[in-house]
Order: sequence, then structure tokens, then C-alpha cells
Amino acid sequence: MHLPEIDKFAHLKSPLHSWDARVKIVSISTLILSIVLLEDIRVAFLGLVLAIILVFLSKIPFSFVLVHLRWVLFFVLALFVVISLTVPGNLLIKLSFFSISREGVRLSLLISLRAISAALLVFPMLGTTRFYLTLKALQKIKIPAPLIQLLMFTYRYIFLFLDEEKRVFIGANSRGWVRKTNLSSLKTIGSLVGMLLVHSFERTERIRDAMVSRGYNGRVKTLDEFTLSAKDFIKASLIIAIALLLNLFRWIR
Repeated sequence: MHLPEIDKFAHLKSPLHSWDARVKIVSISTLILSIVLLEDIRVAFLGLVLAIILVFLSKIPFSFVLVHLRWVLFFVLALFVVISLTVPGNLLIKLSFFSISREGVRLSLLISLRAISAALLVFPMLGTTRFYLTLKALQKIKIPAPLIQLLMFTYRYIFLFLDEEKRVFIGANSRGWVRKTNLSSLKTIGSLVGMLLVHSFERTERIRDAMVSRGYNGRVKTLDEFTLSAKDFIKASLIIAIALLLNLFRWIR
């Protein structure tokens, strides 16, 4: 099956690709945190513009970004509708079966801008570095090892699990099973899911034994080493300064 590669464009050349992965993760994470704390729509819109600029500077194709951002956009759209219809306040639209308040639209728009900006910033943060180097950078900045291992194995094996699920159900269909909403079909689905879980557990044991036999001890080991330069600190200072300025605007108003 085709695996979505988070680092598909990590081979490109850009100011973000040449940025030390450790400093990049800390700096852009600070910017994400700053944006999600914003309370002013105008400043949140500015945060969205900054996120788009960083994606542009990363040279990651916007077509790639939009394809992987679509689920976030669907979720944000649903959230926008729900909040607009449920938050009380000064009415903008009043009909017999629903009403939209000014406060609801404002809150939903603010949340949408923050969510889309944060999602966009993930691409220049993680998509401009090889995945194994991102894991090593997380290790260097003292992220707990169990969390890094969970991220690594989830990213690698969730796709194998989905591929196994596809094969199991294709096998059932080839034997004449048709998915329906009756009790017999539900029993069959339960059996297939149980078999899938058993196969997955057996696979994890084989993988663990293979990795331990090769000396794996829970730490990411690569031949690549990180080196800091003055440019890395200049980029970090600029991003962190922007993050601080975004939140200072609400105190200046």
C-alpha cells in the first residue's frame, strides 16, 4: 500500500531545511503555542499569514499540504457550524429552527484560524527534516524516550496494520461474505477483527525480538550529528520574537 511520507520533501533546499532540527522544533513549537493562545481575530489572522509564509519558505508544495490538511479543514468546518449555532449572544440570523449569534461566529472563526495555523506549521517543522532525524532531535531535547518510541512505531506500523486489515476483509469477501447490518455480519466482523488483533500481536513480538537481536535499546541511533551555527540562532530568535509579539498585541490594545 502507499504510505504517506511526512518527510517526502525533506531533500529540498530552503532556509528551513538547513535549520538545525532541535532548534527548529523548539522555535516553531513556541510559535504554535503562541498562536493557539491568541484571543484577537485580527492577530489570529496574522498568525495564519505567518504560517502560510513559513510553508512557502519551506518550498513544500501547497498541493501536498492541502491534501494532508483536508481532514483538519473538515473538522474545523464542522466545529465552525456547531459553535456558530450553539453559542448565545447578539443574534445575526434568527429563524424558527436555528439562530446564529455574533459571539458564536467570532469564537468559531477564532478557533478555526488558530487550528489551521497550527496545522500548517507542522509541515515546515516536521516536513523539512528526515523523520529519523526528527526523532533524534526530539531525543536530544529530552523528550521522554517512551513517547519517541510510541511516535516512531505508530508512524511505521499503523500502515502495516491497515494493510493487514485490508487483506483480511478482502479474503473474507473472496469467500462470499457480504457486509450487512444484521447479526450474522456483525459476528463475522467481530471474528475478523479478533483475528486481526491476534496477528498484530504476533507481529509485534517478532518485531521486538528482531530489534533486540540487533541491539536496539530504546534510543534512536544514527550516524548523523547535529551542529549549531549562528544562522540557527538567528532564525530561532526571529521566530520566538514573532511568537512573543503576537501575544503582546493584546496587552498593547
